[in-house]
Amino acid sequence: MIKHLLVFMVCLTLSVTGMSQSDSAAGPLKSRSGIRISLLTCGTGDQVWETFGHTALRVVDSSVGGRMGDIVYNYGMFNGYDENFELKFMRGKLLYYVATEFYGNFMEEYFSYGRKVEEQVLLLEEKDKQKIAAFLRRNTLPENRYYKYDFFFDNCATRIRDIFPDVLGSNFHFEDVRPKGVHLSFRDIINKYFYKKHWERVGVNILLGSKIDRVMTNADIMFLPDYLRDGVASASYNGKSIATEPELILDGSEQLPAGPNFPLVLTILIFFLTLIGISVPKLQVLGRVMRILVLSVTGLLGCLILIMWFGTNHQGCSQNTNILWALPLNFYIAFAKPKGIGKYSVIAMLCIVGVLIVHIAGVQAIIPEFIPLLLSLLLVHGWNYRRSTLIVSKSNT
Repeated sequence: MIKHLLVFMVCLTLSVTGMSQSDSAAGPLKSRSGIRISLLTCGTGDQVWETFGHTALRVVDSSVGGRMGDIVYNYGMFNGYDENFELKFMRGKLLYYVATEFYGNFMEEYFSYGRKVEEQVLLLEEKDKQKIAAFLRRNTLPENRYYKYDFFFDNCATRIRDIFPDVLGSNFHFEDVRPKGVHLSFRDIINKYFYKKHWERVGVNILLGSKIDRVMTNADIMFLPDYLRDGVASASYNGKSIATEPELILDGSEQLPAGPNFPLVLTILIFFLTLIGISVPKLQVLGRVMRILVLSVTGLLGCLILIMWFGTNHQGCSQNTNILWALPLNFYIAFAKPKGIGKYSVIAMLCIVGVLIVHIAGVQAIIPEFIPLLLSLLLVHGWNYRRSTLIVSKSNT
């Protein structure tokens, strides 16, 4: 599981850059004005860092022509050879930047990986398109190009989302693209995207705190490329639509079904092995092994939660109530003698009850995979309390 949690960290901070076929395959680039700007929305892929898709802006300048006049502005770039790259990567201090690349190069990789690309042409007057193009050029200057990436609040999609109101002003308006009658949180939406990546989804829900359980605003939900695409399609400027409907310019591969939920199978197996090991006297060795396993693993997870909460800049990892069950002290208790740990066991069981209260109150959600693990912890802490009480009673007689 630790391996999968580290893989998830890649997901938190990676924004894919991509590509797909040739200029000619995308159709003719004709425009009545000098500048043609379009939003490119790239589909999801099989790799964990491709789970949420990607967004970029394409600018075609007919006065330049050729590939030099067909440029993509990509806000998902970072320097993998930067000094202390690994440390910055893990701590959420890695700087991302906007860069330009030829449209043909951008499309080539998306074609090779079978990921779809949609395009929406902006229906703005020439002066407004010139303003956006100038804004993008200024962003690529060395003093402006870098930003501190945050998966939820400052990524490739939010950067492009904010260009329109910043450049066009108060007459620009996004329509509400949130699903009607549904109150979605950040956690809800990322769990939907992780529908077939069960290990990564469990890792997400362990490491991310209550901050991502609030109901998203319309601006919030456009941190995802798909919803930014819908937002641009329904947006208006001076009462007029600003973009065409999305046009599929590159078809992607068919999405695979979810497959077996192995993390849930594992946590259920842990619960039953713990229950049997504690309940059956002849299986004391199994019970001892399961107590050590459950306490040590949850203790290590608690240490990781604290590191991500207080030792990094990942905003989504703060205020994490999972620390109530993944207590770091569990790791010590796993190898401690039963005598004298009774009080700790009571406190730990009350903390698990607190987790359920927090969930019922809507502060932070828990997922089905956690339930067998919480029950296993209750069994272990209950056994420790009972064992400690018996030892103390015998020593007093």
